[in-house]
Amino acid sequence: MKRSIYAMALGAFGIITTEFGVIGILPNLAKVFGVSLDTAGWLLSAFALTVAVSSPLITALTARLNRKLLMSAVLAVFIVSNLLSAFSPNFTVLMIARVLPAVLHPLFWNISLAVALKESGSKGVSVVMSGVSIATVMGVPITTYAAEFFHNWQASFYLSSLLSLIAFLGLLFFVPSMPTPKKKAGASQLYVLKNPQLWLNLVSTVLMLAGMFSSYGYLAAYMEKITHMNGTQVSIMLLLFGGMGVLGNWLTGIALSKNVMLTTRIFFASLILAQLLAYTFGGIFIAMVFILSLWGAIHTGGFLIGNIRTTRSVPHSALELVNSLLTSCYNIGISLGTMLGGFVIAHYGVHEVVWMSISLLAATLALSFIRVGKQHPVVTEATEAEKEAMPVVMHA
Repeated sequence: MKRSIYAMALGAFGIITTEFGVIGILPNLAKVFGVSLDTAGWLLSAFALTVAVSSPLITALTARLNRKLLMSAVLAVFIVSNLLSAFSPNFTVLMIARVLPAVLHPLFWNISLAVALKESGSKGVSVVMSGVSIATVMGVPITTYAAEFFHNWQASFYLSSLLSLIAFLGLLFFVPSMPTPKKKAGASQLYVLKNPQLWLNLVSTVLMLAGMFSSYGYLAAYMEKITHMNGTQVSIMLLLFGGMGVLGNWLTGIALSKNVMLTTRIFFASLILAQLLAYTFGGIFIAMVFILSLWGAIHTGGFLIGNIRTTRSVPHSALELVNSLLTSCYNIGISLGTMLGGFVIAHYGVHEVVWMSISLLAATLALSFIRVGKQHPVVTEATEAEKEAMPVVMHA
């Protein structure tokens, strides 16, 4: 595996820590800025919604720019935005500081996933996606713990800025220059939009992410109010959740290489089961430790499932376009799920939020039995003709 792919995984770690790091401190931020928990949830959903809207546009506008330069610029903006967040005097300024980097966020995903798939197939995608898992393992819990340890919510954003800086340096030193070829084949990719299976998979991805994040987005609040954990215990549980996520991501990658649809359906059924257990035994501390372990092992695999399941329905030449659509769908799902979860909490309480997640996941499970059009095999290596048409060029 090339060092550049691991460097991009490090970059994924930095930006995911920034995007999801607020999950662990949402209750704290709600208190500090005097807003309700569902309003504080907009710090996550507004970020995701901005990414969803900007993805196709920002990808098109930057199509001719050096890919390494773009990814480095994304991380530089994330460094600054985290510092701005730490110095926010009110909730409005904090929201603006959160939304600004979200505009450029899609560039990193669209480029890194396309390059990883072209260079090393599904294994490369799994490595970049591991940045998501490790961010859940270390990024989110550590930023949460930083706020708890220093008794200051700003410490969370300082640490996120530092992590983005480390990722920036990793890209700078280990990723080679990636200029675009003189002839772009962007327009020729549009034919893939006629594939009905692609649209079905994209809709399923939105519903899946909405189901995942309608409950996960408020996991810290759930543990505080239902399981009655303190801040330190919440941080430890988030670390456990993420740690199991790394294991789950690895197992999901193996399972997907054998049978994509069976793995997808088992994922939905297992995540529904984990949340039913959380609803039933959420008030019992020891039981929740085991439930969160199971939940974490299942949860992170959703990102990998969404990517592999969707990209196998399109030819190799359309990967960059499809990745931009996937980025939008991921973040539409996150935004939708966070909003729906916040609605349930505002009207029925945090304990009932899992039912929104279960409903969305059940609907997505049902959609998995619908097949239209033909499937392309999962891409493991590009043909010589495809390599010549690739919009991103990697130099050894």
